[in-house]
Amino acid sequence: MPKKRTLPYIILGILAQKDEQTGRQITLQFQNEIGEFWKAAHSQIYPELKKMVADDWIEKQTHAGNDKEIYYRLTPKGQAELLAWITQPIDELPVSQDIFSLKLFFIQEATDPRIKTMIAEERALLKKQLAHLKEREHLLFDGHVNQGSYGHYLILKRAIARLKSQLVWLDTVEN
Repeated sequence: MPKKRTLPYIILGILAQKDEQTGRQITLQFQNEIGEFWKAAHSQIYPELKKMVADDWIEKQTHAGNDKEIYYRLTPKGQAELLAWITQPIDELPVSQDIFSLKLFFIQEATDPRIKTMIAEERALLKKQLAHLKEREHLLFDGHVNQGSYGHYLILKRAIARLKSQLVWLDTVEN
């Protein structure tokens, strides 16, 4: 069975947070906050915007004096689709495409000298990402959760907890 597309719902959510955005502004979200846990390229976003306009989930318009820049906004149908998607229960965990785990899976002996290097490299990457997320938490929330961004706060806290847990696991494997 084909997997349901998720990207249109992400775009609907972006537009629900701040109505009337350009494709470029939407794309930038994937380089910033959403990019922390979901990736999408420019080449995926623009075709999806076109499909969403055709499905009447969003509408596009230009502003007077600037015909080249297209702005997108939710339609009532798009708002209903987003609400239905958010409300729909999640019945399975996503499959992670974790290269470290995949490589580790193929190590056959506990004495393999590559294990130590792999763990050190993974630890360095995790610590770098953890520092980045803590910096984002301080920059965005600084101990105060803003109205309208509680979900973002929860995702950031979840990502920090996950990285800390992975670092603890590396300590147990290494010792």
